Amino acid sequence: MKITDAAGKIETLVDSLRDMSPTRVRSSSSDEHVSENDDERSSWIARHPSALDMFDKIMTDAEGKQIIMFLDYDGTLSLITEDHDKAYITDEMREVVKEVATYFKTAIISGRSTDKVQSFVKLTGIHYAGSHGMDIKGPTNTDQSNQGEVMFQPASDYLPMIDEVVNVLKEKTKFIPGATVEHNKFCLTVHFRRVDETGWAALAEQVRLVLIDYPKLRLTQGRKVLELRPSIKWDKGKALEFLLKSLGIAESKDVLPVYIGDDRTDEDAFKVLCERGQGFGIVVSKTLKETYASYSLQDPSQVKEFLERLVKWKKQTLGEEEEVIHTID
Repeated sequence: MKITDAAGKIETLVDSLRDMSPTRVRSSSSDEHVSENDDERSSWIARHPSALDMFDKIMTDAEGKQIIMFLDYDGTLSLITEDHDKAYITDEMREVVKEVATYFKTAIISGRSTDKVQSFVKLTGIHYAGSHGMDIKGPTNTDQSNQGEVMFQPASDYLPMIDEVVNVLKEKTKFIPGATVEHNKFCLTVHFRRVDETGWAALAEQVRLVLIDYPKLRLTQGRKVLELRPSIKWDKGKALEFLLKSLGIAESKDVLPVYIGDDRTDEDAFKVLCERGQGFGIVVSKTLKETYASYSLQDPSQVKEFLERLVKWKKQTLGEEEEVIHTID
C-alpha cells in the first residue's frame, strides 16, 4: 500500500471518529443557525418521535400481540462511562428489567462479552447475546453459578486469533495515553474515550496495521470505540433473527419485537425489524443521526421510564382480564 493511500485511510477514519463523537456539537454563531438546527431537530423528531410521547399508540398497536423485548446494554441500560469496566446498571434499572422479563420474553444483546454483561445485570430468566450476538446463551436458572446454555457461537474458530490480537493491540497502543483494549471474547474493543483527540490518528494507525496482519478480522466503529471482529456475516440483527427462530415465533404474525439501543451496531437490528415489517426499533440518542429506528428516547433514564410504563400497561391488562373472568364466574 502506498504511503499516501494509508494516510488517506487514516484521515478518513479519524474524520469518522470525530463525526461519531457524541460530545462533538456543531457550534452556532447566529440566530439563523440556531433556527436551522431547531428545524432539523423538529424534522428528526417528526420521523423518530419520542417513545414516551407515543406510548399509547405503541400499546394500541401491540394489542393482541406478544411483545418480545431486545435491549442493548451500554448507553441503554447503563450510562456510558469513562471507565468501561464501571458501566454499572443501577439497582432501579435492574429491578425494572427483572419485571419486564417477568411479563415478556427478554434478551440483552451487547458488544461486550456475554459473561461481562451477565456479571453486570445479574438477572436470571433472560437471554444474553454478547460479542454483538456471536455468543448467545439461553436463560439461566435460579442458581447464579449457572451461566445458561450456550445456544450459538458462529465464530468459535476465531477464538485463538482474538486472544492473540488482544495482546498485540495492547502492546501497540500502550504508548497512547488513555487508550484501552477490552477483550470481549469473540471480538475486541479499543476504547479511545479518554484519548486526547490529537492522539486519535496514532491510535487509528496502530489498529490499521493490525488489520493488515490479520485480514480475517474487520473493523467497525461505535461510540468512542473501534472494534475488531471476525469477518463473518453476523451482527445484532442476525442475533435478533436467531433468537426469534429459537423461540419458535419467527413466522408468527402475532409477535411484536421491540429493540432498544443507542449505537451504530444496533442499527443492524433496527434494519432487520424494518425489513420484516414487524416490530420496531427505539434509538437512544440526544443527538440527531440517521437511524432505522421508528422511535427515540434520549437517555437510559427515559429507557427506564418506558420500561416501567410497559410493565404497568401489562399489569393493567392482566388485571382487566382477571376482572372479566371474575364477573363471569
